[in-house]
Amino acid sequence: MHHFNSKSLTFYATAIGSVLVLFQSITFYGEKHLQASPVIDGVYRLTFTDNVPECRRSQPLTLDIQQSGIYINASLLPATTNKPIQKQYSLKGILNHQQLNLTGEVYHTNLCNIAPPHTLQAQMRLTEGKKLQGKIIISTIAQNLEFNATPEAAQAETKNSNSH
Repeated sequence: MHHFNSKSLTFYATAIGSVLVLFQSITFYGEKHLQASPVIDGVYRLTFTDNVPECRRSQPLTLDIQQSGIYINASLLPATTNKPIQKQYSLKGILNHQQLNLTGEVYHTNLCNIAPPHTLQAQMRLTEGKKLQGKIIISTIAQNLEFNATPEAAQAETKNSNSH
């Protein structure tokens, strides 16, 4: 039985034990500190909170968000449209610690009764119930547009519960 040398067994036991300790410590760190980004994928109805003169009679808008991890593509579209619009996700951004920043061009939507195209930047944060709260900065309007955004599925549930 020359197969079981005490030096070999000690080496292999130490190597296997070290790997197990390393694996346990990495698993503990990952479970404690690493978390997936919240899912915000979907269509949100925007409600402006300020009474900016240019926006008082503006058409309702929706923010359509596509998400891949922390990377966000979005489009800003009229809420009421009878004809299908080909969705172009012209707004790009990153979700970081419940904060979302989007930048890009909007080509198909009148914002505050000003004809497109618009260069805009949107800064928002995720609040309770998957709602978004933030502001839109448009180069053609002097004032920032503060808004709240509610997922359309949540709005449909609220309307259905009120009708019973």
